[in-house]
Amino acid sequence: MKYALGPLLYFWPKQNIFDFYDQAASSEADIIYLGETVCSKRREMRPNDWMEVAKNLAAEGKQVVLSTMALLEAPSELKVMQKYIDNGEFIIEANDVSAIQLAHQKRVPFVVGPAVNTYNANTLKLFLSQGMTRWCMPVELSKEWLSHTLEQCEQLGIRDQFDIEIFGHGYLPLAYSARCFTARAENKAKDDCETCCIKYPTGIQVDSQEGQSVFNLNGIQTQSGYCYNLVNDVPAMKDVVDVVRLSPLGVSTFQQLKAFINNEQGEQPQTLDDRQCNGYWHQLAGLDIKNI
Repeated sequence: MKYALGPLLYFWPKQNIFDFYDQAASSEADIIYLGETVCSKRREMRPNDWMEVAKNLAAEGKQVVLSTMALLEAPSELKVMQKYIDNGEFIIEANDVSAIQLAHQKRVPFVVGPAVNTYNANTLKLFLSQGMTRWCMPVELSKEWLSHTLEQCEQLGIRDQFDIEIFGHGYLPLAYSARCFTARAENKAKDDCETCCIKYPTGIQVDSQEGQSVFNLNGIQTQSGYCYNLVNDVPAMKDVVDVVRLSPLGVSTFQQLKAFINNEQGEQPQTLDDRQCNGYWHQLAGLDIKNI
C-alpha cells in the first residue's frame, strides 16, 4: 500500500508551504499532490513556484502529481490548468471534467480526483480510455459501494488497469460554491476578500446552536465539521485500495502518516475522539464514528 499527501486545500503563507514540503521530501509519503485546487485568488504560490517544489520532491524519489482546480470560473484559470497539463514532466490530478478532456487531447496521464462525480464502472471505463491511471473515489462513498463498483469493473475487464485511491484523513470536501464562505464570514465581498482565508490555516469551524461542529468553511469549499480518519480501517483495505490519501493540515499530518503506516497490520489502532469521524466509509451518517 502507498500513501499520498493530497493537495493543500488551505491558504498558507509561501514560506510555510515551502517548509511543509521540505519536510514532505523526507517523509514516508510515496505520492505528493501539488497545486491550488480551491481558489485562484490564492496567489502566494505561482505555477512556477509549484513546479520548483515538484522538481525538488521528484529528486527525492517522490511521485509528484499536479492538481487542477475543482471549480473553474475564469479564462485565466483555464490557462493555469493548461500550463499544468503541458508541463511535460508530471502527471496531473483532474478535479474537473474539463481537465480530463484536455489531458486526453494532450495524451497526458491523469488521476481522477474526488471532486469529479464518478459513481459507476462505465464512467471509470470511459475515463480509462481517455488516459486515467488512478482514481480517488468521491469522499461520501462507502467501502461496500467501492467493492460493488470493483465487481462491475471485473465484469467489464478493467479491474486491474488502474489504481484505487481513497481519502483517508482530513476534513472532507463536501461541496463547492461560486460564493466564498470565508469572505462572507468576515462581511467581505468575494471580489474584495483581501484573501482573508490566510488567517484560517485549517478553515473556520461552524457549530450548530447545540455546539456540534457541523461544517468547516474553506473559501468556496464546504468541508466536514469533523476530521475524517480511516486509520483503523487500513488493515482491511489491503486487497482493495492501492493508495491512501492524507489531506495536509500542518506538520501533524506527518505524525498521522506514521500512525497509518504503523497500523497496516492492525497492531496500533487509535481510539477516535468526538472531533473525528469515519461514518461514510462504513455506510453510516458521515459524522458518525465506528471504533473497530
